[in-house]
Amino acid sequence: MKTIYNLTLLILAVIVAASCDDDATSFSIGDVNPVTELYAPENDASFDLEAANSVVFEWAAAAATDNGVVLYEVHFDIESGDLSVPIYKIASDGNGLQRTLTFAFAELNKVAGLADIGRGSSGKLKWSVVATRGVDKTTIQTSRLIEVKRPAGFPVPNEVYLVGSATETGDNLADARAFKKTGESTFEIFTTLNAGEYYIADGNSGEPQTYSIVDNKMREGGVITSSNSGETVQMVLDFSNGNVSTNIIDKVELYFSPNDEYLFELPYVGNGTWLAEDKTIEFRQESWGRDERYKFRFTMNTDEVQWYGSANRDNSRPDDAGEEFFYMYPVDESRWDYTFKFATAVDMAVNDVAVIFNATVPEYTHTVTPQ
Repeated sequence: MKTIYNLTLLILAVIVAASCDDDATSFSIGDVNPVTELYAPENDASFDLEAANSVVFEWAAAAATDNGVVLYEVHFDIESGDLSVPIYKIASDGNGLQRTLTFAFAELNKVAGLADIGRGSSGKLKWSVVATRGVDKTTIQTSRLIEVKRPAGFPVPNEVYLVGSATETGDNLADARAFKKTGESTFEIFTTLNAGEYYIADGNSGEPQTYSIVDNKMREGGVITSSNSGETVQMVLDFSNGNVSTNIIDKVELYFSPNDEYLFELPYVGNGTWLAEDKTIEFRQESWGRDERYKFRFTMNTDEVQWYGSANRDNSRPDDAGEEFFYMYPVDESRWDYTFKFATAVDMAVNDVAVIFNATVPEYTHTVTPQ
């Protein structure tokens, strides 16, 4: 009898085990229904992305057949797209758990860029929501459009670099020359450009945001093909509106006011620096003493002129002056006003004169060094 009882228990154990194996094989997570209603924003709602703001996307819940947790993704596409291959997708708030997405205008601006909506232009984006249980995703059942107007400018970075085979430092990002920040949103560089390619980057390590230039406007990504052949150029970027201006610097000259003449040119030597070596400078003898006033003239684009001189209308000799005396600023073309004065040791001496317009100095400056 005991043997029969044990045999019965063994048979029951085998049946239970087999049943468990069948359950493990056939068990599946409950299906999830697609999202069928979008609540906000309204279809064709319009947003000016210039503001520091955000938009909230909201939709109806998607029920799961086993009442389990449902995750959500918001998908974006171009206006004519069908969302089958979205240009961008992002989990909803709460790592995908909530039925809302709070999306900053700055991020929506990036999505608009992926849709090839130009800076300063308006265009439409299509959006919808996909529900998922982590593996299988529901199909798109409904969608809406939003219209966005992109700001003309870009976020202002802390640093900007010029990179590429056409530049002075080549295509190694770590070696790139920095632009000098000259205003709240403006950056400037004086450099040589050769044939080749170059681009602008907001960092010199990792994977910075890059920009190219099309029709004197900054554009995210891409490269610029240079047709230059060694010209010295001034390039100014304005991140507030994306504008780019480029001038060719033909020559830099030292203007000597007492003689109303240009004593010499300063050849460009790289890194935003012009250097004239071994130049004898002689002050002009006047009845009241020796006159030593001077400033600099930049000739650009063949026949355009920009003068650089002192912040002060008049100066004394800088025999005991600090480096601030030599800082250079745009000035007018008057013969006597806003000129510098040479130090006493410069008179009748052989001198090296350097003009330094790069990011390594606090302000654009120059040096006069007697030999």
